[in-house]
Amino acid sequence: MVNPRLSIVVPFYNVERYIADCLDSLARQTYDDFEVILVDDGSKDASVDAARDFCSRDGRFRLVSQENQGLGPARNTGTRHAQGDYLTFVDSDDLIPRHAYEIMVRSLDETSSSLAAGNARRFNNTYGVRQSYVHRVPFAANLPATHVFDHPDLAIDRMVWNKVYRRTFWDQYKFEFPAIRYEDYPVTLRSHIDAVTVDCIAAPVYYWRERESGESITQHKFQYGNLADRVQSAEMVLDLLDAKAPELRPLVHRHFAEMDLVTIAQAFDTADDDELGPLVTLGRRLSSRLLPEVLGEATTFQRLEYEAMQAGDTDLLRRLARFRAEGHLRVPAVRSPAAKWRFESQYPGLRDSRLPPELYRLPRAELEVTTAVTALEWTDDDLVIRGTAEISHLPADTSNTRLRLALVCGRLRQRLPVTIVDRPDPGAPLAFETRVPRRKLAGLPGWANSAWIAVDVRTGYVHRRGGLGPGGDLQYPAGAQVGPRWVQPARTPDGKLTLQLRSAVPELTGARVDGDHLELTGRIPSRLARPELRLARAAGDISVSLERRRIPVEPKQRSVPMDEYKARIAFADLIDAVNPDDPFLDRSVLVPRVHDGEDQVLVMVTGLDRGVFAPRGRRVVSVSRSPGAYLNFIESPARVTVDEITRSDDGARLTIAGPRWPGVAYDKITWRRFLPDSDDSIDAPCAVTLDDERWTTETEVTTLTGAEAYNWTLFADPGTATPYAVVADNFLLARLPLRVGPFVLRPRAGVLHLETD
Repeated sequence: MVNPRLSIVVPFYNVERYIADCLDSLARQTYDDFEVILVDDGSKDASVDAARDFCSRDGRFRLVSQENQGLGPARNTGTRHAQGDYLTFVDSDDLIPRHAYEIMVRSLDETSSSLAAGNARRFNNTYGVRQSYVHRVPFAANLPATHVFDHPDLAIDRMVWNKVYRRTFWDQYKFEFPAIRYEDYPVTLRSHIDAVTVDCIAAPVYYWRERESGESITQHKFQYGNLADRVQSAEMVLDLLDAKAPELRPLVHRHFAEMDLVTIAQAFDTADDDELGPLVTLGRRLSSRLLPEVLGEATTFQRLEYEAMQAGDTDLLRRLARFRAEGHLRVPAVRSPAAKWRFESQYPGLRDSRLPPELYRLPRAELEVTTAVTALEWTDDDLVIRGTAEISHLPADTSNTRLRLALVCGRLRQRLPVTIVDRPDPGAPLAFETRVPRRKLAGLPGWANSAWIAVDVRTGYVHRRGGLGPGGDLQYPAGAQVGPRWVQPARTPDGKLTLQLRSAVPELTGARVDGDHLELTGRIPSRLARPELRLARAAGDISVSLERRRIPVEPKQRSVPMDEYKARIAFADLIDAVNPDDPFLDRSVLVPRVHDGEDQVLVMVTGLDRGVFAPRGRRVVSVSRSPGAYLNFIESPARVTVDEITRSDDGARLTIAGPRWPGVAYDKITWRRFLPDSDDSIDAPCAVTLDDERWTTETEVTTLTGAEAYNWTLFADPGTATPYAVVADNFLLARLPLRVGPFVLRPRAGVLHLETD
């Protein structure tokens, strides 16, 4: 019998809720030359029955059992039983995208690298699917045959499960997991250092579950035993850096200071009294290993936590931790009695602790402009922007704060009008409204491709400048045609709001369902000689021909000659129920591009203000948009979907509606709140009305108020299947957030949340 090329090691312990979904995602891989070694680490629940079931149905799965020893030893056991040329690891509550191993094995076959590593997504029922924070920078781009010394951000790639290792490489360096939690990092960093080359893959190859119950190892991060293992793991990594990669020390030390040391400080909020002393010892152990210059870069609050730890002041550490947990880090500062240009933070311990008062002095870098856009809309004459601005830590009010805004494009700077808006909370940032006239946008230089909003704030003696940031709630802002160009608000990589000036790009102006086809209409630059529309997806491109005809161009409306086009796409080419790219949402996002020879350009959505949905059996194809207003097709299960939201004039009633499709259960739609540290929840059912084409719910928001009613998520419960969070049409997200009584309706990864401020 020929050995499989890929061995997948899956340790498990008491995961009966999740293991079947995990193993199903493995069974559906497009790369099928693999074996799965299931290591039962002494499970006490029914998860072992699910494992046996898979083994009986699929000869590629086999079960190994042992007494409970922990995740690291269980992985080592699985490795000893693995027979493949390649080796990978999966945690039993996570999911693997269908094409993940095909992508990584193909990459290793092409480059002969020691390992391939890819991007990751976090997911759960409440917050949907989103980018994993720790993987966003190391895997921002495809980098075949690179190395941690050439791409240092790989040094903070801590997890083992987003990788495929060459087995000869694994055996050559005798990698083995220690018998502690956080066992990944010492192995992954050493593998990055010892590798000949590493393939970095920007596509998500792993879906990392975040349980509502907080039961996973990383979600038990404030428990003392968890923290002790975390520090031991960090010490192993620091020893490795000292011996093999001193040039990586500043990056990794900074990562430990910002992540692990802060986590120890946070643990003082909930720690038992008898754990306070041991926690201080842990904090000192870790901080004593970190470079002084890295600790010197910490914020004032983090520095206070560090100094309190060195002083052994457990009372102050507990006060600081609770202060952080209650969200008070932006507390206003006061002017120093010694000098009017100095400010003291009002953090706990300023006058009643052993720490010297100068530690509470705020450096200039922390007195920075902080802004956010809370609403954005187009009128016939203006782009109206509402938002907030302040100098961090300084109380802002109309009596002591001056705010100026300007539209900036290259060296051109034009003042914008500013209206200050009343605030319900005097301690909140300064709220403002500004209007950017369309005539100013139309008059921007023809060579420019973007503009931005400059912010100038003066509070008392402190004067700061910066750029207007869009904030976390403005996810899908609407654009508009202004003169010869399309103006699209968007977020820059550094978190600023930019106004992108787009011209001479393909546009979608209409979409409709025509029998078994989707018909698209739009405009395309006349200069393109042989344009072809291609829909990219992991399974391969779909190519569509374009019918085009010349149209007259109004010079005031278009800067280049444009042709009209029409394209027809068969739904049979778009729907693939067994082959979704997203293993949690069970859907695929197809990104159309217009190809002309070697050139390829995204298609901008200019003619739609809501999605076009085409239900086909149990699947739905929707014409949608990206955050940057580019055309997307989403192929997904037929489920409850929202495309309309209204509120009553008094804000007491919220009405939510969407299209109704055959075979979808609409009888139970509910606001759901998960209990702390639990998968259990409380439901507040909505009153649902149905007609032939639409479903509608109404909610009296007063029924959701209460001491703990801080976050409700809209769910659909089909009764015979697993409840799921209701997803909103991407066009609708451009009109959120929306204040509703004491709540703000916000989108989180496309899922609707009612949250208290």
